[in-house]
Amino acid sequence: MDLNFDRHRRLRKTASMRALVRETQLQAADFIYPLFVAEGEGIRNEVPSMPGVFQLSIDQLKEELDEVVSLGIKSVILFGLPDVKDAVGTGAYHNHGIVQKATRYIKEQYRDLVVIADTCLCEYTDHGHCGLIEEDRILNDPSLDLLAKTAVSQAEAGADIIAPSNMMDGFVAAIRKGLDEAGYTEVPIMSYAVKYSSAYYGPFRDAADSTPQFGDRKTYQMDPANRREAIREARADIEQGADFLIVKPALSYLDIVRDVRNEFDAPVVAYNVSGEYAMVKAAALNGWVDEKAIVLETLTGMKRAGADLIMTYHAKDAVRWLNEQ
Repeated sequence: MDLNFDRHRRLRKTASMRALVRETQLQAADFIYPLFVAEGEGIRNEVPSMPGVFQLSIDQLKEELDEVVSLGIKSVILFGLPDVKDAVGTGAYHNHGIVQKATRYIKEQYRDLVVIADTCLCEYTDHGHCGLIEEDRILNDPSLDLLAKTAVSQAEAGADIIAPSNMMDGFVAAIRKGLDEAGYTEVPIMSYAVKYSSAYYGPFRDAADSTPQFGDRKTYQMDPANRREAIREARADIEQGADFLIVKPALSYLDIVRDVRNEFDAPVVAYNVSGEYAMVKAAALNGWVDEKAIVLETLTGMKRAGADLIMTYHAKDAVRWLNEQ
């Protein structure tokens, strides 16, 4: 038989050969691990819809962070659960707010761990929206002052990176101005630049107790059907001073991750969100999927699509599995 064809299998014949030519590599430093920090003491509440994820009081953080650091994970992002909520989200920007207190603790005990502070109002407002409200309207411009105030208080507490997730128009400009005027010109902004109004956020709202008490967030988060709009949103944030660009969610939006990667030079972060995590966990607990294989394949897909960093609840397990290889 006289055949002429390429033999691609030559580079796949052994595990060592496959590792030698592997194009996309996952490592511990790629991951940002989310933490839910609650007011009080002795709190370690597992989130029912997110097995393995806990709401933790500050006195319970040491065990968790010792593990994070020992695994080589370099950064965490903090979400706060205050003991009191009000209409203007006072707990978000109070000097003794839960994220501020947790940040001080972490920076005192784990100096080299990068602390990212989620900057939003929804966890702290009694109505559960990401901005101030008037009747049933979410107010854009009046919310910007409080978001900037929140960012400054988080920077004062020692946050290494400010990560605004509120999706108010102009939020990066307001926060950059606030940080600069307060003397925090060196603190970068990791903007939730491309954040869709997604059904994948459900379990997070259990974890952060941030479900809106009326309506939804479709007037300020993006329509999942839109692709070109993502570039407009990301470009606006870069022009306003964003240093990182987050795409959220990740799994159903890998085309958007690639678009943003192709268009901008800033580091791109894929947020592997709660619903994506919960689906894998549920299927694995039922024995329907190989959890290790499917998580590593999924995270590799996010990095292959263009993500420099991945925010994921799988981070600790993923590093353990990578270390086994």
